[in-house]
Amino acid sequence: MVKQIFTGRYTIDHTEDIVVFIIGMRINKRLAMHKWLPVFNAMPGMIRELYTNKEELGFLSMESYFGLRTTVMIQYWRSTDELLSYAKNEKHLAAWKNFNQKTRNNDAVGVYHETYQVNKNNYESIYVNMPQYGLGKALKHIPITVEKNSARQRLNY
Repeated sequence: MVKQIFTGRYTIDHTEDIVVFIIGMRINKRLAMHKWLPVFNAMPGMIRELYTNKEELGFLSMESYFGLRTTVMIQYWRSTDELLSYAKNEKHLAAWKNFNQKTRNNDAVGVYHETYQVNKNNYESIYVNMPQYGLGKALKHIPITVEKNSARQRLNY
């Protein structure tokens, strides 16, 4: 699938509070595939669920990265309450229980997450000759105007 390139300079409408949730895993012992593969395999089903039920869950969008040992997903949510509510959802709890049963007493795989609550007007972005990406995919993607030309202007300083 070829993504549309938006030629020129774009930013986002940053008039809403958002939550940035970073989650990932690290393979500590590459040869212990039977211990880390179940963790890796738990994510696609949850991601499908998020995109299928975006509006009702409060999920906005995400980006994923895969390294040699570490994966990371940057997710954007409407609110912390909606993110925490999803964490208590049946599919997520089942995956978490499965993960704990398989990995509780081994150090072959690690997981991490970080949550940031970001108030409106306290974030900014710029995208030059890019497809909609990151916050530009999660929020309203708009052309940069003279009033929003610099990062300082986009942050309302």
